[in-house]
Amino acid sequence: MGIIKLKNIRVYAYHGCLLEEGKIGSDYRVDVLVKADLSTSAQSDNLVDTVDYVHLNKIVKEEMAIRSKLLETVAKRILDRILLEIPLVEEADVSVSKINPPIGGNVAMVTVEMGKVRS
Repeated sequence: MGIIKLKNIRVYAYHGCLLEEGKIGSDYRVDVLVKADLSTSAQSDNLVDTVDYVHLNKIVKEEMAIRSKLLETVAKRILDRILLEIPLVEEADVSVSKINPPIGGNVAMVTVEMGKVRS
């Protein structure tokens, strides 16, 4: 079993429960970790035998572009797509962070972390 991580994917999106969040948007950070059997690709040196991180990044960007009230909803969509579209992935973890959230305090970010295992 091996791990592939994408750290600090930066996206501008429009998530949140407040009406203003849907109009002005915010900066987000997404981190993805997937577990898969990487032994074949380690031997073959062939992209088709591994988890293509370009594909992972594409999933994140497309799902972040769909407005949601809750970060949990976005994280679940990302996880569902990863497991649906990339059969090699056995387990995935996603963190979605809103940078400088509008919560009336000096908070760097708020993060939702979720994981899913292939059943």
